[in-house]
Amino acid sequence: MSRRLRTILSIMALATLNACGGGPSGPPPDNLDNACAIVAQKPHYLRAFKATERRWGVPVPVQMATIYQESKFDGEARTPFRWTLGIIPMGRQSSAYGYSQALDGTWEEYLQDGNRAARRNDIRDATDFMGWYMAQSNQRLGIPMHDARNHYLAYHEGRTGFSRGSYNAKPWLLRVSGEVGQRAVVYDQQLRACGRR
Repeated sequence: MSRRLRTILSIMALATLNACGGGPSGPPPDNLDNACAIVAQKPHYLRAFKATERRWGVPVPVQMATIYQESKFDGEARTPFRWTLGIIPMGRQSSAYGYSQALDGTWEEYLQDGNRAARRNDIRDATDFMGWYMAQSNQRLGIPMHDARNHYLAYHEGRTGFSRGSYNAKPWLLRVSGEVGQRAVVYDQQLRACGRR
């Protein structure tokens, strides 16, 4: 086997391990369908969610439903690689990274707005970022803080895309945003039932 081929295979193996590993943020919670189980296993998540709710007004279940959809609570989540000829990695599909799947450009705006040491794979920073973004969507677009469905659409499409209704041409996104809204309702009911809300 040539040295070049070994190098390519090594890079591919490292990329695969990185995509599968839990990284410094640790592995995701075991039961993602139960909000009480999530915060029981990861109590620091609940502290982060509540801090964001106090600071920005975004309810805990809205944050949790959005993170579920974006990263399944994996702080090291990244978009998949694009491949050429089925074997050569050509970079990621986007710069989205971390719990909130924040894009590089939007994350840079957030950093410049005051939290310069924030990291996308830190749950406190990721939830604060989401609160910051959703508070602006509330102010600029009038989306109520408890409206997980429309916050998700604005989060996914950007506020300009949301105001133009770009999501209407994406039936899959309308379906997913409905699922986010429903998950927020379920998470809220679960958290109330276990006394965490």
